[in-house]
Amino acid sequence: MAPRAPLRPVAPFSSPPRPPVSSLALWALRMIVIALMSLLVARLVQLQVVEGAKFRQMAETNALRKEVISPARGLIYDRYGQPLALNQPYYQVAIVPGDLPPGREQEVVSTVSRLAGIPQEVILARLREVEGRQNPFVPVVVAEGLAREAALALRELQHDLPGVQVTVSSLRYYPLGEVMAHILGHVAPIYPEELAQLGGQGYHLHDLLGKAGVELVYENVLRGQAGQRLIQVDAFGHFKDLVAAVDPVPGSSIVLTIDATLQVQVARALKSSSKGVAAAAVMDVERGELLALVSLPSFDPNSLVLPAGAQEADRLLRDPHKPLLNHLLGEVFAPGSIFKPLVAAAALQEGIIRPATTYVSHGYIAISHPYDPRVVQVLRDWGHLGHLDLPRALAMASHVYFYYVAGGDSEDGLGGLGAERLARYAKAFGLGSLTGIDLPGEATGLVPDPTWKEKALKDTWKAIDTYSLGAGNGYLRITPLQMLVATAAIANGGTILKPHVLLRVIDMQGEIVRQEGREVLGKVPISPENLRIVREAMALAVKEGVAKEAQVPGLEVAGLATVDGPGEVGHGWFVGFAPAHDPKVAVVVFLQEGTGRQAAQVASQILEAWKAGQ
Repeated sequence: MAPRAPLRPVAPFSSPPRPPVSSLALWALRMIVIALMSLLVARLVQLQVVEGAKFRQMAETNALRKEVISPARGLIYDRYGQPLALNQPYYQVAIVPGDLPPGREQEVVSTVSRLAGIPQEVILARLREVEGRQNPFVPVVVAEGLAREAALALRELQHDLPGVQVTVSSLRYYPLGEVMAHILGHVAPIYPEELAQLGGQGYHLHDLLGKAGVELVYENVLRGQAGQRLIQVDAFGHFKDLVAAVDPVPGSSIVLTIDATLQVQVARALKSSSKGVAAAAVMDVERGELLALVSLPSFDPNSLVLPAGAQEADRLLRDPHKPLLNHLLGEVFAPGSIFKPLVAAAALQEGIIRPATTYVSHGYIAISHPYDPRVVQVLRDWGHLGHLDLPRALAMASHVYFYYVAGGDSEDGLGGLGAERLARYAKAFGLGSLTGIDLPGEATGLVPDPTWKEKALKDTWKAIDTYSLGAGNGYLRITPLQMLVATAAIANGGTILKPHVLLRVIDMQGEIVRQEGREVLGKVPISPENLRIVREAMALAVKEGVAKEAQVPGLEVAGLATVDGPGEVGHGWFVGFAPAHDPKVAVVVFLQEGTGRQAAQVASQILEAWKAGQ
């Protein structure tokens, strides 16, 4: 066997020589790696630490979401069951800010804007309004009052519009419009500042809230209790499943003391005779129930419920005639001659006069100035009325007679009732204080006396002030509602009643849960006999005196009106009651730009309408 040849070593595989790596490139590479790692760590810190709570909320909310279900607002009826405030279907579009997909916000807003007919700026403004104020997963109403067709079109595209919800709620509707405006008030979306004040009471931004009238006073009764539902949604906020639900409890309904038919007739009569501010009301003299209450100028409460309600409210606030103000209870005026029945009752009670006490009206009285006897102050009567006893003086609304009753027949202002007693009796009849009516915005009024003048005007009380007060002039200021309550007290024998518009509250089954009754505020310190004398004199005023225009065929009316001429206030008043000898209702009419004769004519139409409804 031939010997094996020795193996030769194989040369190793060789590659081209590598160029040396520069230290600068190596340093740059390291910096890039470090920067990328730093960015990654920063992002992890941001996601897990800085925004961890947010994303945990998103993760939880994307699985389960709690939604508030607004309750149906209670309805409002008149005393005979006629609907005064109803709920109608109302389409809204809401956006859940937390469900808007990043990068598609503008697309979603643009589509909603186009289909709903709402400018994009309005939608974006509403979203910015709630930013930071409430949970981003609470729906924000961005479009209201949609036509049914627009709402259906949006619903068809809802699956392709993450965060968009189309809902059907209820819109408050007032069938009688401006006729009932100052009684019912209105509802409107809640504002951010109101939401802050109502924190913890279950309200959300743009929920409806009672803003005036009965809607405001009885908000807690009418609103009901909101319900909730727990739903499962996907990452885009789309509904997947209902997990649990608590049904809302509808608000209770309210029955008012108002007779809607009479209310319409009172408004018609008042409007036909009024050129500006005016008010009228009818009250049951035994129970304090208001059967009608009208203030002019008025407004349509339906216009304030609509989305443009804020602009309409702003326009009404700028109106110099103040249509939003209930002039019957929210503004004060000098009463003039309609104050004289109270003065007569007080003077009889104090023994200052008897029914047969006579004074002569030559058309004026002259009073020497307290600081200069050479200066004579003249207080005029509206006419030269001659010899007058009390019934005739009240029937003719003589200023001179009541100047003497208040301040005496001497130039020092003594011998009559005097300022202190005049003020005390006026306050006993409820003047100068709140009646407590269950409507907002009531004014107090003013019954002046020497102490008040010293404090308020830094001046002393003078004899001429007493004389003027006796005729219902001077500093005396009252609301028409206060005068109605005082007149009812004369009619019912001296009981001061709290006026009210709520009759009862009924639940959704129609069961009565609250019945409003008669509430007595006090008794006037006048004997029944003296009140009878005053009532008979007021009946004489309608039969043959200054209030003849208040007569109603087949109904005996008692009352008093202001008169035309010197010494009288520059607006028209009538107060009275009927039937004269068995009073059931009291009436007040006020015409700021009218006369007492015109006010009495309005009262006649009102009482005729009341009589027809009996």
